[in-house]
Amino acid sequence: MPAIEEVLTALRRVIRATDLHSKHLEKTVGLTAPQLLLLQILRDRGDLTSGELARRMNLSQATVTTILDRLERRELVQRIRSETDKRKVYTALTEAGEAILREAPLPLQQHFVRRFQDLHDWEQAMILSSLQRVAHMMDADHLDASPVLDVGALDRSPDQVAGAERSRRPRSRSDSAEPPAPAD
Repeated sequence: MPAIEEVLTALRRVIRATDLHSKHLEKTVGLTAPQLLLLQILRDRGDLTSGELARRMNLSQATVTTILDRLERRELVQRIRSETDKRKVYTALTEAGEAILREAPLPLQQHFVRRFQDLHDWEQAMILSSLQRVAHMMDADHLDASPVLDVGALDRSPDQVAGAERSRRPRSRSDSAEPPAPAD
């Protein structure tokens, strides 16, 4: 197999593993990977502002705000205005949020992190350099991304995940909006 085919196959395997894990996470706890990461950060770091969450997740504040809105609607987080500085609003994990974290499987990147940390420094540097080059070659180095292995938009809702999955399924002739071609 030529090198380019091996590279594309390896990339596809990474994308596929990420996609499968995202689907498992959605089925298990009804969360996307970025939503789970945000909850974990709140559990580990305590109450934070959306700006602090955005910096920790390496995402834009607008993306984090959208994720927070979805989590707040599900009552997994709550926003609390600071008593000392009314301009600041902190996000806190609710009891429901803590409960869902206890049920959640480990994020895919935690498995990767363990194995990556076992590598020598020079191996880690080579992987980092190569992946940064691939991102640049794909004109993706400017995209909003967090250190979480997930596919799709980072601020999507679980309903959007399910809808996107349905739209990717091949449609049968009976599903088609077009009428069947007339017989000759």
